[in-house]
Amino acid sequence: MPDANYDESKVPAYELPNPLICSDGTAVSNAETWLQKRRPELLALFAECVFGTMPGPLPNTRFAITEEGTALAGKAIRRQVSVYFSGEDEPRMDLLIYLPHSANGRVPLFLGLNFSGNHTVHTDPAIHLSTRWMREGKGIVDHRATQDARGGAQSRWALEEIIARGYGLATAYCGDLDPDYDDGYQNGIHPLFYKPGQHQPADDEWGAIGAWAWGLSRCMDYFETDDAIDSQRVAVMGHSRLGKTALWAGACDERFALVISNESGCGGAALSRRRYGETIERINNTFPHWFCNNFRRYNGDEDALPIDQHQLVALAAPRPVYIASAVEDRWSDPHGEFLGALHADPVYRLLCNEGLPTATMPPLDQASIGRIGYHVRSGGHDVTDFDWQQYLRFADLHLHT
Repeated sequence: MPDANYDESKVPAYELPNPLICSDGTAVSNAETWLQKRRPELLALFAECVFGTMPGPLPNTRFAITEEGTALAGKAIRRQVSVYFSGEDEPRMDLLIYLPHSANGRVPLFLGLNFSGNHTVHTDPAIHLSTRWMREGKGIVDHRATQDARGGAQSRWALEEIIARGYGLATAYCGDLDPDYDDGYQNGIHPLFYKPGQHQPADDEWGAIGAWAWGLSRCMDYFETDDAIDSQRVAVMGHSRLGKTALWAGACDERFALVISNESGCGGAALSRRRYGETIERINNTFPHWFCNNFRRYNGDEDALPIDQHQLVALAAPRPVYIASAVEDRWSDPHGEFLGALHADPVYRLLCNEGLPTATMPPLDQASIGRIGYHVRSGGHDVTDFDWQQYLRFADLHLHT
């Protein structure tokens, strides 16, 4: 495998597929053609070629509130909910929710999956300590969390600021849905959908990212039952591989009112055809469980892919979408992520006459905010307070709190 390219002058010439030209050559000149023809076509192509087809909810899904209390010195209400997917106790997803205690009426909120358990989001001792398999890290012993793991990802969630601004925050551990390693799809939710004799998804069926996106929609199912939550004003957010997940969830489930992708890179907002930083071949070889098997057809052959990632961004339209990069995160290709936002702009202009306010990459640490938002900040691969300041500003503009 060739070395990763970090030289802009070595990006090959490429031609992007037009989001406003249908596969049969029909030009999309109005919202009806986009909504009735081109959008379903693109959604089907991403399902077939990249993420895999994703099933609907299971009929035996049920919700159980397992704990409630006050938190953040009385400023928030904490609610923990278990989502059961069958008649059994396993598999299940544990959802952690914080809502402003002073809220009048239903609360808009941010929803995002986390990497290492709900207990890492904050040091709040009442958060249930996950017993699931975890990747190695601080406070993880033999792939299981210990008390030392509490609050380990607190800097990525800006919980106090989110609550102070009048929003709620909801999160669940991605490993509740599918553990983030190549286990042959045996330890998550996939087996619930296998046909008799089936032991893994078919080549055009969902991988781990599809399972994670499916779980985000099940969170939405719960929000629709909770009178404290405004399910019409939910922003789905994700970082890195979970940023890819947020984009795919936002494309598949139009109930999400706003979509945020934080440094999602290859398979997320970054254009695949640029072959900059992480490529399709590298991501499929390193993480063979993330995408459907069909995606491997395009290893080293990005130009053969019938879609590219600007079209994934466009599938959120006309709902607001925010793409964020970090200047030191070259693996995720910040310029390619910006171009993913820029080339989604024509779809937004068609549908709501507002898209990305700039045709050139904004200066470092300066957000460009329209119906599409974008920034590239100082630093590396992470979620920072600066990122959240922009997301809250974007939500204030579009969710009308």
